[in-house]
Parts: sequence; structure tokens; C-alpha cells
Amino acid sequence: MAAGLLWDTVLIFWRMIINIFFREIRPRGAFNIPRDGPVLFICGPHANQFLDPLLLFSEVRKEAQRRVAVLIAAKSMQRKFVGIAAGMMDSIPVARAADEAKAGAGRILLSSTDPLIVTGLSTQFTSQVKPRSQLVLPKSGGYATATVHEVISDTELKLKGEFVVAGKDASTNVKASSKLRDQGGEGWQYKVLPYVDQEDTYGAVFQRLNEGGCIGIFPEGGSHDRTDFLPLKAGFSIMALGAMAANPSLDVKLVPVGLSYFHPHKFRSRAVIEFGPPISVPPEMVEMYKAGGARKRDACGKLLEQVHDGLRAVTLRGPDWETMQVIQAARRLYRTPGQHLTLGQVVELSKRFMEGYLHYQHEPRIIELRKRVIAYNRLLRDMGIADHQVERASNRSIKSLLLLVYRTGLLLWWGLLSLPGVILHAPVFILAKLISRKKAKEALAASTVKIQGRDVLATWKVLVSMAVVPLLYVSYGAIATYLTYHYDLFLGYQRYVPPALVFLILPSLGYAALKFGEAGMDVMKSLRPLFLSIVPNQHEVNKLRRMREGLTNDISEIIDEFGPQLYENFNKDRMLPSSSVPQTGRHQGLMSRKAQASDSVLSHPMLWLDERIFGWNRSAGLGQSVWGAPSAGLGRDRSRSNPPTAPSSPAESDDEQEEADVDYDDVLAVIDNGRRYSGSSADGWPESPRGGRKRGGKSYVDMQNLREGRGEGSPIGIKMSLGEEDEGNRLLLRKKADEAKGSP
Repeated sequence: MAAGLLWDTVLIFWRMIINIFFREIRPRGAFNIPRDGPVLFICGPHANQFLDPLLLFSEVRKEAQRRVAVLIAAKSMQRKFVGIAAGMMDSIPVARAADEAKAGAGRILLSSTDPLIVTGLSTQFTSQVKPRSQLVLPKSGGYATATVHEVISDTELKLKGEFVVAGKDASTNVKASSKLRDQGGEGWQYKVLPYVDQEDTYGAVFQRLNEGGCIGIFPEGGSHDRTDFLPLKAGFSIMALGAMAANPSLDVKLVPVGLSYFHPHKFRSRAVIEFGPPISVPPEMVEMYKAGGARKRDACGKLLEQVHDGLRAVTLRGPDWETMQVIQAARRLYRTPGQHLTLGQVVELSKRFMEGYLHYQHEPRIIELRKRVIAYNRLLRDMGIADHQVERASNRSIKSLLLLVYRTGLLLWWGLLSLPGVILHAPVFILAKLISRKKAKEALAASTVKIQGRDVLATWKVLVSMAVVPLLYVSYGAIATYLTYHYDLFLGYQRYVPPALVFLILPSLGYAALKFGEAGMDVMKSLRPLFLSIVPNQHEVNKLRRMREGLTNDISEIIDEFGPQLYENFNKDRMLPSSSVPQTGRHQGLMSRKAQASDSVLSHPMLWLDERIFGWNRSAGLGQSVWGAPSAGLGRDRSRSNPPTAPSSPAESDDEQEEADVDYDDVLAVIDNGRRYSGSSADGWPESPRGGRKRGGKSYVDMQNLREGRGEGSPIGIKMSLGEEDEGNRLLLRKKADEAKGSP
């Protein structure tokens, strides 16, 4: 009980930290978390070092009321702060061979006749190398590794298998002995990784599982910043099978957990944590494990492969960064005007695009489309605007000029409001940035798998901030105390001023800097497209708009063509993310907007001016029903040839130029075929429940369907998951449909 209370208390503190660092954390598939019994949460990719476990702790406790203990590197447990914090969270230390690596004496050469024989020059194999230890070559050798089978002499040993290097996607290993033999020259430098006995670790895990507890595992073995998984270690399969083999009454569930970040190393970024369906261990697989030998290895391999597939289903992974950029751009371009998605649905839609691309990447049309998307992205970067700002930049009107002046003033005002907090907390920002970059360089130099070391940036920003903020506040308190008594200020209240400064004023100024600075950055990013819309030369802007429109048309047509070939029930299961239906409540396809519009100029004058006068929001004038369908008099046709050009809220102007780009402030608007309104207007579009036509939601694909005679009844949109509340909502809608048909 005491340990659980301590765990919950520490978690409250960590929740404060991650909610300050992340702008939004969105869980998906939380209904998949088992409410009781032993569970192994298999998490990946491990892209954010110590922050990944914190997200797992927080979301599992919030969604399922369960506490999770994670496996953590024993080396990390030796760090003062990290070790204490990990101990409070009941973590289990794991000794890693890489943490004990030592440089080997001399150089090694591969035999020209036998790839399993290694000879040495001035080596000391008998004293430095033991059976089951590993040899690791330097970067010039692709960090190739091999396991030692037998030490024959100081200058000769036999390997258990050939040297291997990570494949292009880093998720598979490729034999490299012949290549290393040809490039060896005078021999390779090498490191020796000792064999580590994990008996104590497995014992601790078995005990937790027998007690019905939850354990979190990051099977890649360490954090990294690659676009795909590292080869998964088989440890978790041994844990699950070993526990069930020792206790036949045990039923261990393995839950794949996908961690997706939008700019993971940046302050105030977004995170999505997705829980896949729990995987049960078949009894026959446990029997194979008990048999030992080759059958035991087969059982572990099959379970590892099954979990690997589960992880791929809940994450967005790609072979390289350029492909990731292409997929994110294509996903944005496919979105029809006015469509809004949750963070979870953005991830799901991107996964479907990646799956389709990898399946058809050698098709000539796909190759050509990729080249055009890359050219479009390059032009966007050259012009310094984001994809969703293209139409605004091509809208030349007096409203754009007035809006530019208004937003510039708004930026100055919010900048002034955030300025005191920014100045007072500047040492925190500067030190966190400098130290985190230094640590990233050190981690990159010591790692064989990292690309830029971005996986440690967020962790060190948090750690440095946690250390510097208290020291900074104490320093300000000491200065305030000195000034108060030295100049006889606040007579009669001198003892209260320093504490008030430290515990009330400084945190308030810091929070103000956070919120006003965040809003100011959103506004600042919206200024460039407004400026481009009023300058005389519109040639490049119009070229960009034409490129965007052509790509949007072609992407929609390719999805219509290849989608049914990839998915068996594509047309039946496709769903339309629509902008034309009121978005309220928690039912399928409906979600309330995060920030409602203001009805009164007194409650929020800036927002009132923004929506009523300058028209940031296309639903201005509808009061609180800001996402509702416009009435017949207010709606605008939005077709493939007539996309919206009115500038929208600067809150939609988050950076889309790097990594997993996304329009962040979207809300869910997904409707399946069963939720069509029964009434329709004369032109074939359904009647709004308020009696008006839903003209504002016509999408590019809608117009194509009308031309082909399929009309509103045809399924539109890409096949994708509904997200957090799929199952319950699906059953609810089915029940309502049955009741409407008179079914029992």
C-alpha cells in the first residue's frame, strides 16, 4: 500500500512535467488495456529516452487504473537523480552488454576460407574474450557484430555465426563477412561486449507477473532517432513463455504500444500513444518452450514475430526520412478542404498511406507522384510557408491586408505579455538548449544506431529545467530579500515578499510566457502567407497552388484505383472525414471542439473580433456551434476547383516543415455510411438536421463522385480506424440502425 501511494504521488509530479513539455498527449485504443491479470506492455519505437516510460505510466494509470514497472538499464539506475526516480517507480534494472564494452587489443582479420574463423594481430583473446561475448567493429565496418563460440588461442577464435550489420531499415540484420574481409586491409579495430547473465532480471519479472502486475519493455534495447525499429531483442518472449511455463495457471497478455511524436525533441510538441489488441500466448507455444533446444528458440522467434507485427500496426515507420516526408505530405494533400482530424487519426491515416506506398512503390505512377511531392515540398520550404497556408497565400483581398495588420498588432501585444516571463526564465531556456545539444553529441558519439541523437534532447531539456528552475527561483528570492531590506521596501510585509515572489509571481509569469508565447508563435507563423497574398508578384504562389491542386487530384484518383486492390472490403469500409456535420458529443464521428467560440465581446474580445469581424473561423456567426453546418445562406461551395481561400485561425499555423508534419488543432469529423442523413436536397446533397443544405462540406472526391453518378451514397475517404472509441460507438450505431429498421 505504501509503495503504491509513493508511486501515485511521484506520478502526479511526472504528469505535471510531461504536460508542461507536451502541448497535447492523446491515447488511442485504451480499451485494449487488460483491466486485470499479468501484462507485458511492449513499447516502440524508443524515440524519447526517459520520457517514453513517463507517457506509459501516465496513460495506463489514467485509462486502466493500473501501475506499470518498466525495465531500465542498470547504467541509468546508477545516475543519481534518474536512479532515485526510477526506484520510486518500482523499475527493474537490466544489465546491458553495451554498457560494459571494452576496446580489444590489436586488430582482427577474417579468414579467407572460413567466415567463422577470426585471426588476430597482437591480440589477447584468451584474457580479453570469453565464449558468448560479442565482437563489435567500428563505424567504418558498419558496426558489424558477431558472437564468439570458442577462444582457440590469443590470436585465433571461432564465431557462433557470421558478422552481421543492420539492414537499410535497421529492423533486420545482413551478413557482411565477405565485404568486411575485402575491406579489412591491415585488420579491424574492435570492441568486446561481455556476456551478461540476466537471471536476476528474469527472476524479478517472473515475480511481478505471478503477482498479476504490469511490466513495460522497450525491446529495441535503447533509444534512437531512426525512422524504423531496431532489431527487437527476444527477452520479452522469454519472459512471457518462461513465466507461463513455470506457472501453468498464468495467462500473460502482451500489449503492443506505439509511441508517435510530432517533433519529439521540441518543447510543446504533441504525442500519441496507441495500445494495440492484447496478444495471448498459445498453450502449444508454451509446450515448445518447455521442450528446450531448437523448439524453444522457435517458440521465442514466433512470439517475437507476432509482437513485431503488432507493433507495426500501432506505429508509423518508414525506410528513411525522405519517404516519411513524402507520406506526410501526401496525407495532408489528400485531406479535403475543411476536413478535421484528431492526432490519433492523423497517425492512423499516415500509417495507411505508408502501407499503400510500400506495397505499390515500384509502380511507375507512384514513382512519378513521389518526385512531384518532393518538388512540392522543396518549393514550400523555399517560400517559407506550410502546405495548409498555400490557399491563404493566394487570396488577394483587402481582408488579407486588414488581417495582416491586426495579427501583427496581436503578435506585439502577446509578445509584450509574455516578455517578463521569458526574460526571467531565459537562463532555463538557454541552459536547457545548450546542455541538451551537448548531451546529444555525446550520445551520438557513443552509439552505433543513432542518426542525430535527437532521442536524448527532450530528456535532457526536462532534466536541466528541473534542476535549474529551483536554483533560479531561490536566487530571485535571495535578490528580492536583499532589495527589500536594503531599501526598506514593503515595510511591515518584508518577510512575505520573497516567498510571494518565488511561489506566486514567478510561476504565474512563467505560465503566462508559456501560453502567450505559444499563441504568439502560432500568429507569427500565419503572417508570411498573408504577406505573400498582398505582394504584387503572385507567380510563385499561383504555381504552388496549381501544383497542390494537381497533386490532390492525382492522389485521390490513385487511392480510388489502388485502394480496392490493397484492401478486400475497401469500398464497403471506407469512411468520410467530413466538415459539414455538427461535431459534438462522444459518439462515432463526433467530438466537441477544444476551445468554443465566444458569444460575447466581453468574455473574450480578441476571439470575438477574430471570428466576427475578420472571419478566421468559417463558422463565424454561428455562436457556440462553431463546427456546425452553415445554413443555406451562409454556406459556400467547396469543390475540387474552388477550394477555400479565406485565411483561417493562426492556431492552425503550427510548423509543418520538418518530420511528422501535421495541422495540429484539428478535431474529429469522421462519419461512416450508416450515419448519412436520410433527407436530401434537390441537388442530391443531404439535408442538415437544422433544415439547411450541407453545402460547406463538399470535398474533392465528392465532386468526382457526382460527376460519375455515384452521388452522396457512395463511400468516400480512405479506409482507416475511427480511433479511441471505435468499438463502443460502432455497437451503438448498429443498435440504432437495427431499431430504425424494426429489428429486435
